Amino acid sequence: MDQTYDKIRDTLANFEVDCNLPYYVSSGKKQLEYPQKSFRMDYYSLCICTRGQITVSIDGQQHKIKQFNLLAAKPATKISFQDKSEDFRMKLLFFEKDFLLKNISDPFTIEKLLFFEDRLFEIIQLEEQESNRLVKLMKYLEGKINLDLKFKDEIIRTLIFNLLLETAEFLQTEQSENAVIPNNPRNTYFQFLNLVMENISQHKKVDYYAQKLHISNKYLIQIVKKAVDKTPHEIIDSYLLKEAVVLLGNPSVNISDIAYRLRFNSVSAFGRFFKKHSSVSPTDYRRLQNMS
Repeated sequence: MDQTYDKIRDTLANFEVDCNLPYYVSSGKKQLEYPQKSFRMDYYSLCICTRGQITVSIDGQQHKIKQFNLLAAKPATKISFQDKSEDFRMKLLFFEKDFLLKNISDPFTIEKLLFFEDRLFEIIQLEEQESNRLVKLMKYLEGKINLDLKFKDEIIRTLIFNLLLETAEFLQTEQSENAVIPNNPRNTYFQFLNLVMENISQHKKVDYYAQKLHISNKYLIQIVKKAVDKTPHEIIDSYLLKEAVVLLGNPSVNISDIAYRLRFNSVSAFGRFFKKHSSVSPTDYRRLQNMS
């Protein structure tokens, strides 16, 4: 079976970095080469541009990241690097959710942060002093990673949480009224998103997710509509399309296998779904990708 998500070690292998840890902090120094192929992350990332700029493709759309921009990305985000300036520098933090949330009862702790609310990624413009503050914390974290400590994992978790909370604090003033209260409808929306991410290849029915959340279909529709002005079905279709795009990017998997893996009744049903949401057939999409 093909690997559709990059672990931290898989991504870093493209940069010739050997790392088997559930977290990573970059040096922030100049990187001579960036991988040309796109990859989809199986981890969270915080990336701060400290100098210059770079153009990246995120989930198929181009974005320019400039000095003091912070890119916060969740698992399942698909990224590829494009043009960069000669002076481009970026400080990176990668971490796996299971590592960070070990011994924490609430599995949606990270999603409650403002910049991880309802999108797979967020590009945030920081003030210079805010950027410098986060980079300083990353450097401190980097130093701890390189030490032989008795309670190393606990220290690393604490420092990563500190980084996330510091970042959320920079955004808190303007968005405090949207803060999440446990068990409120917005919290249920976060749970719905995570269930979709985890089960999209197996389940496409709204009923399944409503049952898992122990609420009615009607209430789930109300919650999602209020949160992002979309229906649960539209959210499910968008994640299903991303899954299909990733699988189509692997030439070793034929289209009939993709239709089977995504639980479509037939190849033609998968083709109709894909063309409806992308305007091209799966075959044409794969051909166009091979040409680019």
